[in-house]
Amino acid sequence: MNALKNYLLVFCLLVGFQVFAQKPNLDVPYVPTKQPVVDAMLDLAGVKAGDVHYDLGCGDGRIAISAAKRGATSTGVDLDPQRIKEANENAKEAGVTDKVTFIQGNLFDFDFSKADVLTLYLLPEVNLKLRPKILEELKPGTRIVSHAFDMGDWEPEKTITVDGSTIFLWTVPNR
Repeated sequence: MNALKNYLLVFCLLVGFQVFAQKPNLDVPYVPTKQPVVDAMLDLAGVKAGDVHYDLGCGDGRIAISAAKRGATSTGVDLDPQRIKEANENAKEAGVTDKVTFIQGNLFDFDFSKADVLTLYLLPEVNLKLRPKILEELKPGTRIVSHAFDMGDWEPEKTITVDGSTIFLWTVPNR
């Protein structure tokens, strides 16, 4: 009986280590954005029908889904396969699977150059690391909205507070 218990313990540990080893190294913890903040982010960016929207670090998809409900074509990108699964389920439930796509991937390797609007809820160091890619690859006039964190010395055009959260807006300048 002890041999069976030991075998089961070792088996469970090996399975647990394998699951842990397969979990991606996440740069940002998952913290959902409250819906009033989502709505304010999209309002601040002026998201409308026909816009191409990308949400980097999309989590459960709520920002991308809300943009799709406004008529934008939206893409969410996240490293965490569990969040992507959840986002796809949420899009199906919201009836917007024809207007939103979720991709498991690294936002630094992802092409979001076609964006009219880019939304972020990342950490300050991730925003700063992402800033050169934003300024190099996005077309002038692209609107960028960040929940909670700024872009260092790149001054936002507008800053608002909604439901205790700060939201920043920038527009990619002419080169």
